[in-house]
Amino acid sequence: MSAGTGHVDPIGDHVAALTAVLRGPARAKARMIEEIRDGLTDTAAAHADDGMPHPRAAHQAVREFGSVEEIAPSCQRELTIAQARHTAGTVALTAPLLIACWYLARIAGHDRSWQLPHVAQLLAVHLAAVATVAALLAGTTLAATGALARRLPTPERLPLVVGWAAGIAGVAMAVTTLALATASLLATNWPLLACAGTLAAASHAVMANSARACRHCAHLSATPPALPYG
Repeated sequence: MSAGTGHVDPIGDHVAALTAVLRGPARAKARMIEEIRDGLTDTAAAHADDGMPHPRAAHQAVREFGSVEEIAPSCQRELTIAQARHTAGTVALTAPLLIACWYLARIAGHDRSWQLPHVAQLLAVHLAAVATVAALLAGTTLAATGALARRLPTPERLPLVVGWAAGIAGVAMAVTTLALATASLLATNWPLLACAGTLAAASHAVMANSARACRHCAHLSATPPALPYG
């Protein structure tokens, strides 16, 4: 209902309620909401063309489309897949940067008497392995939710797995940032390490945010929120 006018807008209210409960990538969500709004508007217009009063036609369109409780789960599953693809794409782009950062650290050049490079090398091996596994999982996810999705169903737990994998990769980025920040204080070529650390910090921020969003969407798909009927 529009404020101050007393005008009832069933379609607007329905779309607003659905928008409030759905979570996912902004563009995918906006596109979905716009398609739903257009569909409801077209249905209401068709009823109005058949002689039904406009307010009643709008109410009828909403009833035929289904309540928020009925359609939110399927809409959320679609947005969860979209978020998993978005997160997988983020991992695929940023995980290789982890290896690049450690490569920069390796060529930076340190004092021979300094013992941290040996520790850093061991750390680099493990974190590079994490980045490699995360990148492979990201590629698999993009394939499973892309062309393969037309032939095979997307695994139900895949978005949650992607969310946790991205989170672990984000932690690896955070550890890399801390290690490179420490190394830059002792290295002879500290500007190069500082640059690598900044790159790792930025990658961590992007990946961590996307990972949290993916896990949140996965939980919503698994346990849809209980909404009041009306």
